[in-house]
Amino acid sequence: MHNTTVLILMILLLPGNYCFPQEYHTSDHQHPAFDERQSERDRMVKNDIENYTYQPVRDTRVLKAMRCVPRHVFVPETYRQDAYWNHPLSIEHNQTISQPFIVAHMTELLELKPGHQVLEIGTGSGYQAAVLAELCNEVYTIEIIPPLGRQAKALLNELGYTNIHVKVGDGFEGWPEFAPFDRIIVTCAPEDIPQPLLDQLAIGGRIVIPVGGASQVQYLVVVRKDKKGRITRKKQYPVRFVPMTGKAAQ
Repeated sequence: MHNTTVLILMILLLPGNYCFPQEYHTSDHQHPAFDERQSERDRMVKNDIENYTYQPVRDTRVLKAMRCVPRHVFVPETYRQDAYWNHPLSIEHNQTISQPFIVAHMTELLELKPGHQVLEIGTGSGYQAAVLAELCNEVYTIEIIPPLGRQAKALLNELGYTNIHVKVGDGFEGWPEFAPFDRIIVTCAPEDIPQPLLDQLAIGGRIVIPVGGASQVQYLVVVRKDKKGRITRKKQYPVRFVPMTGKAAQ
């Protein structure tokens, strides 16, 4: 093998070079957080996502995104030491950031392509939006709690994500100005799938959403819209998410 080729391969395999080439995202990731705690992210992905006993994640692009995004900056200081263990963590306003496996598997279920336009309902601290932004063209994300929405927007901007658009509002209504969306992901649980989200889903699109009321068993559901606009739903497994509030709770 030519020496130049060997050198290039060695550089690509160095720790900290997991982020995608420029065509997959608009950020150049100059923020120092992306170089912090890389070995912990590598361990998390290998042990808790790629080799997860129940449902291992196989999509290599998703695995790279999970290695790339610095989860520790999306959680409060109190919990940052636990950022790379596979469990949910509390954030402000009685909300949570999902466990890394759930973030990765929901992302894998979306089957994202680089050119996709994605709607996320429930921005939270912004972690899921950052993972999505590594994999697709544009992310539109809605947070119903104003302080959380403002905080997530500021953090995502600071990290350099120019392809994430944050809105404070009720996610039940979606974001019709930018519809249709190729993919929709929901990180809070309504009792049933909001009709506006189904209406804003593009032909051939899919939704990944937890469904179930506060006193019910919630299931992760994958929704598909076929070429004739027909909707199909497939349950995955039981989950536990914070309930969708706003109009969904009325």
